[in-house]
Amino acid sequence: MAETVANRTTITEFLLLGLPEDWGLQVLCATLFLLIYLAALMGNLLIITLTTLDQHLQSPMYFFLKNLSLIDICYVSVTLPKSIMNSLTNSRSISFLGCASQIFLVIALAGTEYALLLVMSYDRYVAICHPLHYEAIMSSRTCVQMVTVSWLSGCMYGSLHVAGTFSGHFCGSNVIHQFFCDIPSLLTHACSGEQILEQVFIIASCYFASMCFILMFVSYVRIFTTVLRIPSALGRLKAFSTCMPHLTVVTLFLSSGFIAYLGSTSTSPSSLNVFISVLYSLLPPSLNPVIYSLRNRDVKAALDKICSGKLTPKVSMSACR
Repeated sequence: MAETVANRTTITEFLLLGLPEDWGLQVLCATLFLLIYLAALMGNLLIITLTTLDQHLQSPMYFFLKNLSLIDICYVSVTLPKSIMNSLTNSRSISFLGCASQIFLVIALAGTEYALLLVMSYDRYVAICHPLHYEAIMSSRTCVQMVTVSWLSGCMYGSLHVAGTFSGHFCGSNVIHQFFCDIPSLLTHACSGEQILEQVFIIASCYFASMCFILMFVSYVRIFTTVLRIPSALGRLKAFSTCMPHLTVVTLFLSSGFIAYLGSTSTSPSSLNVFISVLYSLLPPSLNPVIYSLRNRDVKAALDKICSGKLTPKVSMSACR
C-alpha cells in the first residue's frame, strides 16, 4: 500500500474512512445512498426525456435544463456507486488512479454546472430584459456554443486541479476522512511546501468564481429592475416565476458547496464534515428536477402527456430554437 522514503510516501491506494465503521450502519448508509441515487437518476432522466420529446419544451431554457440534468446524473454517478459498493463489501480502498479520476470528474462536473448556471442566468436576462431580440440572440447555434464552452471550461478546470493536487508528494497516512476523494482532504496529506501549485489554482479559481458570481448577480439585478417596471401584477408574477427555479438552484448549489468546502478544510475530521459533504453531493442533483418541475406548467403538462401515452417523439428535433 505505501512505501516510505525520507518522510515521503509513495501511495498506490487511499482508504476512505468517511462512513461509519459499524457494519449495520454501513448497510443503512448504502441503502439510503442507493435510494437517493435512484431518485436522482429517475428525476433527471425524466427531465431529459420530457425536454427531448415534447415540442413545447424546445426553448433555450429547457435545452440548458437538459444539459443540467445530464451533469447531475454524471455528478452523482462519480461518487455514490463507489461509496455504495465499499459499504456493501466492507472495503474502504480506492486506487491512486481511481482517486485522481474521481477528483477530476467531481471538479470538472461542478465547474461545468457552475458555468451552465451562469449561462442560464444570461438566458433569463435576455428573455426578460430584451424579449424582442430573444430569438436572435439565443439562437440554436449560440445555445450549442454556450453549452460546449461550459463543458470545455469544466474539463479544463478539473484538469488544472488534478495536476495541482498530484504535482507534489504525500507524507504520512493514506487515510482520507471522506466518503470520496476530495482536494481539501488530500492536501492535508501533502508534504510541506509541495501544495503551492494547487493553492495558486484554488486562489485563481476563487477569483474567477467570484467574477462569475458578480456577473450573475448583476444579471438578476437587471432582471428584477425590469420586472418591477411591468405594470401588470400578473405579468410581474409570470416573469418572476420563470426566474425563481434557476435562482433557487443557484442558491442551493453555491450555499451547499460553500458550507461543504468550509467543513472539509477543518483540521479535525468529524462525522459532521462528512454529513455536510454528503448533502452537497446529493442535494443539488436530487432536488434540481423537483425545483424545475414543481411549479412549471409546461413540464407538468408534458409529464401528463407521457403518463397518458400521448407524448411521442417528434419527426424533427432541434437542440433549441
